[in-house]
Amino acid sequence: MSRPAALLRNAARQARIAPSPGGLQTPLPRAGSSMTKRPLSILRSASTPTRLTSPTAISSRSFTSSSVQRHGEVTRPAPGTGIKVTYRDSKGNDIKTVEGNEGDDLLILAHEYDIDLEGACDRSVACSTCHVIIDPKHYDMLPEPDDEENDMLDLAFGLEDTSRLGCQVKLTKELDGMVATLPAATRNMYVDGAKARTH
Repeated sequence: MSRPAALLRNAARQARIAPSPGGLQTPLPRAGSSMTKRPLSILRSASTPTRLTSPTAISSRSFTSSSVQRHGEVTRPAPGTGIKVTYRDSKGNDIKTVEGNEGDDLLILAHEYDIDLEGACDRSVACSTCHVIIDPKHYDMLPEPDDEENDMLDLAFGLEDTSRLGCQVKLTKELDGMVATLPAATRNMYVDGAKARTH
């Protein structure tokens, strides 16, 4: 027996601790206790703790990480170089004319310029709170809405023939000068039920 192993066993005896096969230590039963009257096989199974993963095994695992992307981040184009969109209120008054880039959608653009377009479902096509009414000229340039968008538009307050979900209208150069009108109210079925929230 090597010297370190002998020292460990002696120290264990003095402290009334028995080394287990897994390297962890458990107390020995006291003389005369009910545990000493049990068969040795039961004592071993009862006193052998579950083997834990060693710290070296954990520390040797490698982790990967991807670059952080900020949700909803928009890079504003230089003034005069972007695609112009005018947002209007339900009474026909211009709220603001803004500029965006190709691929930006009307919802994310509205949020970037602090325009009150809700978007409760975070662009997952699960609500109608980003409902906007597009001017007829530019509406005809848009791709047809899919079934999911049509289902949500059916729940929209103040639905018009040129209604779309703002999160599904992506800017292209052909849409420069588009007008998006906000309805008088929005309806969030998850929060409001059938009740509409006025703008």
